[in-house]
Amino acid sequence: MILFFGTRNGKATQQALNNVRCSHCQQENTLALVEQGNYFHLFWIKLFKIQTNRFTECSHCKRVYFENEFTPAMKSEIS
Repeated sequence: MILFFGTRNGKATQQALNNVRCSHCQQENTLALVEQGNYFHLFWIKLFKIQTNRFTECSHCKRVYFENEFTPAMKSEIS
């Protein structure tokens, strides 16, 4: 019997971060939070979530901020 298993990314969800400035280009209301889960699958069926990747991206300068680079303003808007 052959088993197909592994990990795979789920669908990404986006949330606009209002009233937050990009610390790189200083533009306001251009940041979006992106969350994407990583799932364990068996025969291409998602069984459970392993981790969630979160980052923000500026739509103006395309700068990406990973979770350890979030500013206090970003953290307060997310929560």
